[in-house]
Amino acid sequence: MPEEVTAPRGVWLETLTWPEAKARFDANAVVVVPIGAAAKEHGHHLPLNTDHHLARALAEGVAAALPVVIAPIVGFGYYPAFVAYPGSQHLRAETFMALLTDIFGKFVADGAKRIAVINTGVSTEAPLQMAVRNILETTGVRIAIADIRRLGVAAAREARQQLGGHADEIETSLMLAIAPGTVHLDRAAPDYGHALTAPQTVFSRPVRYSGDPASGFDFSATGARGDPTLASAELGKRVLAEMTRELVEGIRALHPDVDSSPGT
Repeated sequence: MPEEVTAPRGVWLETLTWPEAKARFDANAVVVVPIGAAAKEHGHHLPLNTDHHLARALAEGVAAALPVVIAPIVGFGYYPAFVAYPGSQHLRAETFMALLTDIFGKFVADGAKRIAVINTGVSTEAPLQMAVRNILETTGVRIAIADIRRLGVAAAREARQQLGGHADEIETSLMLAIAPGTVHLDRAAPDYGHALTAPQTVFSRPVRYSGDPASGFDFSATGARGDPTLASAELGKRVLAEMTRELVEGIRALHPDVDSSPGT
């Protein structure tokens, strides 16, 4: 017998007519806004749209479990660490904040009061926090954010690399699980740059990757940080499943009535 395919409970906003969208907003649906760079360097072995793939996979996982409305993926953002690499797209922080403020503000104006963000970036965290603070102060709506660094932590501990950070064992494993045809493992190489010998202190500094070891920035010969050669689809599936579970459980905790939302 063929395996039964269960239809997703949630919908992508762009697939609705505007009256259908209005009905969802009027019914107090949870709106999920994924953020994932459409073009940001990920070493020699992963495509520029790696973050976009991950944002979509996580959003699809949430939509499979919950009757949410998934907004179009925000594909541009504040990614200053990667400006040295051709093809990496980057917005100034103030531009990114304005973009998010307009996106969130329009949802609120349309009647959406329950908004959750899936943020697959790291440098995007600070401007995103400021944008949601602006929305709170101007509209009274509190937007929830799930940042990538807080997702899938337990499963990610299975990684064998010495340290990671970008286009590494974990991220490459995720892509092997999500879009294996886009991964070029034959081009992957361990790349820790200066990270293994960097001083460990209570201070942090802004990150900027550079292929020049004498630049004073975060040296990376490939644009990656970690060991992608250790990646596996099996690890990627476990990390993705944990991330998705955490997102679903998090939305249910914030909105206990989400499963009974109309439109399913």
